[in-house]
Amino acid sequence: MGLVYLIIIGAVAGYLATRIMRIDADPLVTIGIGVAGALLGGLILQGILAFLGLLGGIIGAVLGALVLIWGYQAYKARK
Repeated sequence: MGLVYLIIIGAVAGYLATRIMRIDADPLVTIGIGVAGALLGGLILQGILAFLGLLGGIIGAVLGALVLIWGYQAYKARK
């Protein structure tokens, strides 16, 4: 059940992050960004947002995905 939960949260987070950062991405990339963001955001914000439950997971995942997109854009701009 944990993997399904991670994919669902990742899909929502990836969608929100790509819309906030105005990135056009296919659904697989969007889910990938969201899942990676969920892992990153979950590690960073685990203690802070633990009391919010599912909402905290989505917030952490979106923030993590935003950081990943920002880092990728900064890396791509240097090339």
